[in-house]
Amino acid sequence: MNSVLKSLLEDDEGSVTAVAQGTSFNRREVMKGGAAGAATLSLTALAGRAVASYSDDYGPIAPVADQTTGLSLISLPEGFEYFTYGWTGQPMLDGNLTPKDHDGMGVVAAKGNQIVLVRNHELSATEGVKAPAVADYHSACNGGTTNVLFDAIKGKFLGSWSSLSGTIKNCSGGITPWGSWISCEETTETRDGVPHGWCFDVPGFGVATGQPLKDMGRFSHEAVAVDPVTSFIYETEDATPSAFYQFRPNQHFNPASGGKLYALKVVGEDSFNFSGGATGYVSYANGTTWDVEWVEVTDAHGLDGRPYNSAPGRASFARGEGCFYDSGKVYFTSTSGGGARRGQVFSYDTRREQLTMIFESRGTGLGSNDLDSPDNIAVSPRGGILLMEDGGSPNYLRGLTPEGGTFVFAENIVTLSADDISQADAALSASGNVMSSINPGNYRGEWAGGCFHNEWLFVNIQSPGITFAIKGPWNKGSL
Repeated sequence: MNSVLKSLLEDDEGSVTAVAQGTSFNRREVMKGGAAGAATLSLTALAGRAVASYSDDYGPIAPVADQTTGLSLISLPEGFEYFTYGWTGQPMLDGNLTPKDHDGMGVVAAKGNQIVLVRNHELSATEGVKAPAVADYHSACNGGTTNVLFDAIKGKFLGSWSSLSGTIKNCSGGITPWGSWISCEETTETRDGVPHGWCFDVPGFGVATGQPLKDMGRFSHEAVAVDPVTSFIYETEDATPSAFYQFRPNQHFNPASGGKLYALKVVGEDSFNFSGGATGYVSYANGTTWDVEWVEVTDAHGLDGRPYNSAPGRASFARGEGCFYDSGKVYFTSTSGGGARRGQVFSYDTRREQLTMIFESRGTGLGSNDLDSPDNIAVSPRGGILLMEDGGSPNYLRGLTPEGGTFVFAENIVTLSADDISQADAALSASGNVMSSINPGNYRGEWAGGCFHNEWLFVNIQSPGITFAIKGPWNKGSL
């Protein structure tokens, strides 16, 4: 085992801290369509800033060269820069090559200046790499996660390793208050008699146990968000129709202890349709609010079908995807919800038991001031909401403004020629074989895994599989 990796995996719990969620002020409280609320938010957001230089959208974007390879891979506003790491095929500390299909990701733990991100890889049963045996759920499958070490002061990636394997289609997940990442399988496949469709807890420093968190449910999982006050875990389901779930563990901060699964229901209305399903696609005005409650799921393990079908009166959504907790709210997306089927963004108030439609794409102005198929979602340390698109090309990173509009923050412009791949290979490793599995082509596809840590934004482009570290003048805009 690599000496650097060995030192990372040694038991050193006393020096490891979880990376906290939350912001210093709450700008989402007023994203309900009210002019008075928007005005209040503007004053809050601008406090302590140079008002003359502030603009929600950071201004126009333009191609920017990668500081690692010299290639122009993404477009960003003026003043922002980035470098890349973890290209598909790049060697890791454990001797494995970085698997492809980078997806959900989060900053989960820290040792001093060193932070760890856990990164999902949305792979089929036969793709990917193997983690240590203790972290392997099903020996016939190779999907899983990799952990990435980053020095947040020096601004430098230090290495990566396999942390979970034996799973299928690890799409997204969410960070926890105990210094880990819950990785979710987006499948209900049974392979060689072994059921898949579970969640797994992956520590930042170390590797997973390979044991599924079965009481969190077996379904086509997407993302989770943990409330650090109650330790309840909120889960989205990538299906149409789907439910929005709440898992209540038996022990605080310990989902492995078991627990009960619930589904969201609108108070006084059975089978309410928020965004799509058997009764058709529907639209609701931005700012619309519903009182909600939770009904118990009686078939969480899916023994008699989908857990969705065993929660009487639960509400339905169209392809629930990104999910993120911040300051008492859980934000989640419905990728194909709404009358235009272009996507919705919801906010669930964990204390008031209310659900609010923050934003619904109307399907107009795509590429400029609307939204196309929002997938992962993240909240910045400054309170801004970042949405990652998974629609047609082009795909953007979009910010959500305090007034309930959107703006383009970044565009995926990755198109690789054979010469580009050779240039990247030479920059990444003297071996010249770093990206042997990447072919020339147009890769202007899905964004995923966006997550913040202080002045850094980390994000993935799923194919060909690249991780980005972005920094710049965040205080000039709403992110």
